[in-house]
Amino acid sequence: FIPARIIKTFLNLPIYTVGISLYLEDHTTLPSPKKIQWIDEVEQKLDGRRILLVDEVDDSRTTLEYCIRELLSNNPAALAVAVLHNKRKEKRGVIPAEVSYYWAGQELPDAWIKYPWDALDIDLQDSAARAKPLTAPV
Repeated sequence: FIPARIIKTFLNLPIYTVGISLYLEDHTTLPSPKKIQWIDEVEQKLDGRRILLVDEVDDSRTTLEYCIRELLSNNPAALAVAVLHNKRKEKRGVIPAEVSYYWAGQELPDAWIKYPWDALDIDLQDSAARAKPLTAPV
């Protein structure tokens, strides 16, 4: 979301956020990507529109390909992809030929990337929030 939000500042276009996971909570790999959050309410608006898909990292390309194919099913006029980082490694997914442009900000070796906006203790924060919800002052 953060890279897309930064780009939105300069392009002044609407953004829609999707969430796709390839892993379970215990970090085991799923057989195929799973939609966590999708744009069901605006899918019909994508017909004939130009789409820029923004992601942080192109790792195995599995979730990226899945997302691209889901978006292509809405018949956009064009679909381009921008990723901050592309890991130089063998990919399990492919970029479909219908993608008009693929741009990677930086090519990197296959290593873990820690982004400044990633929450390291999100599970701890979630459980603390459930245990003691915020209350408004009276």
